[in-house]
Amino acid sequence: MLKFSIVGAGPGAPDLITVRGMDLLRRADVLIYAGSLVNPALVEESGAGVRLDSWGMTLDEIVDAIEEHVRAGKLVVRLHSGDPALYGAIVEQMAELERRGIEAEIVPGVSSLFAAAAALKTQFTLRDVSESLIVTRPAGATLESDLIPELSRLGQTMVVFLGTERMEEILARVECPPDTPAAVVYHASWPDQKVVRGTVADIAQKARAAGIERTALIVIGRVVDPATSGFGRSVLYS
Repeated sequence: MLKFSIVGAGPGAPDLITVRGMDLLRRADVLIYAGSLVNPALVEESGAGVRLDSWGMTLDEIVDAIEEHVRAGKLVVRLHSGDPALYGAIVEQMAELERRGIEAEIVPGVSSLFAAAAALKTQFTLRDVSESLIVTRPAGATLESDLIPELSRLGQTMVVFLGTERMEEILARVECPPDTPAAVVYHASWPDQKVVRGTVADIAQKARAAGIERTALIVIGRVVDPATSGFGRSVLYS
């Protein structure tokens, strides 16, 4: 079966792409990348003679382009931001290409969710604080309903993707104590990274005051402030 590669670009910093991903990027004949979500420095690292910005392209146009170049014997790399397994919209691409006899190789990437944890200098699972990580997104133009109120009742770490433009609405629907620590991390790992800390009650206001309007993650839970979380010592150190 013919093949193409889906590569996770990582959270933004060009040196956070995997070694395998960078190797494919440099060897690619054709690069199809996710517009402004991918650091331009990574696009410049590519040796591809054909570079296509997928911003504004339909699914059919992307799939047709991949098929055309794969059948011409080219090494095609589809570069997604973060890790393609999280809100990467890759399955519909793969399903159509498989119908055309073309198989995907997937190279995982470092998600912005983990870059946010690094920026906060914390861990999302912390003994006696949170044993689970909830990753979700709010309802909107492409999602009819969400489970944000129900999930927030669980008292575990929650990370909300694709919600920066609606922070106020999201945080108003969160059903945990208003003094629960929260943070907004903008452009995690990029040179213009911003980290804003607060509580469920005030984090939206603080983030707006810092000029954050898009491309950020909302983190809710006591792990945001590990110093006051009352975490227990890991058995690894017993």
